[in-house]
Amino acid sequence: MKLSINDKRAFREGMKNGLPIGLGYFAVSFSLGIAAANAGFTPFQSFLTSFLCNASAGEYAGFSLVAAGASYIEVAIMSFVVNARYLLMSFAMSQRLAPGTKMGHRLLLSNYLTDELFAIAIARDGYMNPYYTYGAVLMAAPFWSVGTAIGTVAGNILPLSLVSAFSVALYGMFIAVIIPPAKQNKVIGVLICICFLLSYLFETLPVISDIASGTRTIILTVVIASAAAILFPQKQNEVIQDEQ
Repeated sequence: MKLSINDKRAFREGMKNGLPIGLGYFAVSFSLGIAAANAGFTPFQSFLTSFLCNASAGEYAGFSLVAAGASYIEVAIMSFVVNARYLLMSFAMSQRLAPGTKMGHRLLLSNYLTDELFAIAIARDGYMNPYYTYGAVLMAAPFWSVGTAIGTVAGNILPLSLVSAFSVALYGMFIAVIIPPAKQNKVIGVLICICFLLSYLFETLPVISDIASGTRTIILTVVIASAAAILFPQKQNEVIQDEQ
């Protein structure tokens, strides 16, 4: 299939903007590889996981549940809950595609709707050319998959003390995600503290602590998120300001 001049230009722009994202992916996926090694994954298995799943939180939740001996259904439910935000991103992106965009393009784009790739695509003016995302994916995706595999190799050969140190990097990534919005919104800050407290209680209280860790995580995520949405709904003008 011959690409038009606009498609080629969009592809080149996507490659240019995707390179720095790929470098960031490598650092994060390396830490994910450490988590995969702790869960007993081989380098090829972790590479394949990152190749098929482009979500850091979703992968980390999956690796953690596998390491805890969770069932398939627990892993599936938790992956759905953790990655539910991509449903909202899909709704937003569908409005930015030209009405005549083929289903094949839509399916490919949905598989690479990560936070970073969504951000650079949604920021473009007018209808979004699918080849822009393809170019960005071409640069970013290999860093993600290869970084996870290299992290798994490192996790299998490095001393335990270094592996533990690298594992902390992933927690640092999640802290970097939650601290900025917690500073801007006191409700979010309080909810984060409640999450920490309830997670600790669920881990230590009798009877509740006997529930599988994966099931406890799913229950907490759904209950706290639902309660926050009901008690502290965002007003329409606040949503518009966040998007801007």
